[in-house]
Amino acid sequence: MYRLCFASVPCLLLAACAGQPQRPQEKAPDAAVSALYARLDADTGNYLAAREAAGAADKSNAALDDLQTAAAQCAVTHGCDPGRFFAAFDKLLRAPANAAPGAADSADEAPEASVEAGETSPVAATLPEAGRAVALLKGHKLGDIIAMNDPMKVAIEQWLTQYRPNLMRAWENYQYLRREMWPQYEKAGLPEALLFGMLAQESGGKVHAVSRSGASGPLQFMSATGARFGLGVVDGFDQRFDPAQAARANAAYINEQLGVFNDNLELAIAAYNGGEGTMQRLAQHHPDEGFWNPKLYFAVSPETRDYVPMVLAAAWLFLHPERYNLQFPKLDTTPAQIVLKQPASLDELTVCLGQDGNADGWFRTLRNLNPAYDPRQQLDAGTRLQVVAPVAADYAKLCTSGKWVELAADLHAAAEPVAPARRLYVVRRGDTLGAIARKHGCSSGDLARLNHLRPPHYLLRIGQDLRVSGCRRE
Repeated sequence: MYRLCFASVPCLLLAACAGQPQRPQEKAPDAAVSALYARLDADTGNYLAAREAAGAADKSNAALDDLQTAAAQCAVTHGCDPGRFFAAFDKLLRAPANAAPGAADSADEAPEASVEAGETSPVAATLPEAGRAVALLKGHKLGDIIAMNDPMKVAIEQWLTQYRPNLMRAWENYQYLRREMWPQYEKAGLPEALLFGMLAQESGGKVHAVSRSGASGPLQFMSATGARFGLGVVDGFDQRFDPAQAARANAAYINEQLGVFNDNLELAIAAYNGGEGTMQRLAQHHPDEGFWNPKLYFAVSPETRDYVPMVLAAAWLFLHPERYNLQFPKLDTTPAQIVLKQPASLDELTVCLGQDGNADGWFRTLRNLNPAYDPRQQLDAGTRLQVVAPVAADYAKLCTSGKWVELAADLHAAAEPVAPARRLYVVRRGDTLGAIARKHGCSSGDLARLNHLRPPHYLLRIGQDLRVSGCRRE
């Protein structure tokens, strides 16, 4: 029986390879370090070769034993980079042939990266086969595939401390959106925890989020990338804001990049943030290195170095909150509909519904489940809205007549004072719609409507006058 048990390795390299990836040494290593690196390369090659040969378990185990011994020596040898050993163990953990000899003929063998007939991925051709790494969020423990190194621990701590409110809001938003988004990931064969991790990091589950660069929707697609995956503008509605369509496009993107990177999940996630072109070039320059290897890790942008562990950490917390003294709230997310008995806007419904059962009120849930409607837009009686069971019950009690309906209507009818002359803003180089909106305390959507800017590009011209008076907060 082949063994790939690295239980002792974290103890040997706890202070080194399990920490923040270390920057490559600037000067050439001395003879002792070079010898350790040579053993690393030889043992890794011998181990993988032995697994391919029937009846070579003894050779495989011998190579692994020597690799562990060399790793321990590296941890106490000046000038030796434990990150190389960490990357080697990561590579062996991901190797697809992790069953007994002869298992290569089994139907359960990890599938190879698929490429369409006549096409070859230049990146896949230079990368080692990493197995179906997405299984780490399906049936395997995350810690068995991706070690809890310092970047992961830092990300988990951030989610549990300064970003804890963001994590909890992302959880609540996702629970209400789950029926729209999860089926798209399930059809694509991707794990739900990954979907939550990306949603939490990208938008926190805010369907109408728009970044400074123009990335839009719950999974923050740029216009061109969204169009590439079928997110267009239909009847004036930008489909990047549709949670089901965004999840479908995101799953298609991730699966595409998994094919490019031989199912290396970290590289696929990095491509989503840093651009597939950038990550493909880096992977070609470092063909045998995983994301955590210092050569590649320090070659990506600081943003991407933060992004990958934050996504994976949120996914890990989604799967194992109890290990971190974390309790996600239990919500009634039973799907329901309401048919308006009288004209009302989403804003008015939010006011009359109050916050029973939801500490933040129902505004975000109403918007997320009905993304095509402007929250200030007066909807006709008979309009059907998607909601959840608590909202349907409260609507019947609170929002068909009575003092809360009157209060909501009175507040909604009020208008902000209008300046005697229109306030104008002159567009300057580097301006984006989102940045201008934030500067003037209003929503991007309102600013676009006031100035007749059309999705998906919301094109601005240097020197263009934009009306900013009458622009209201989202």
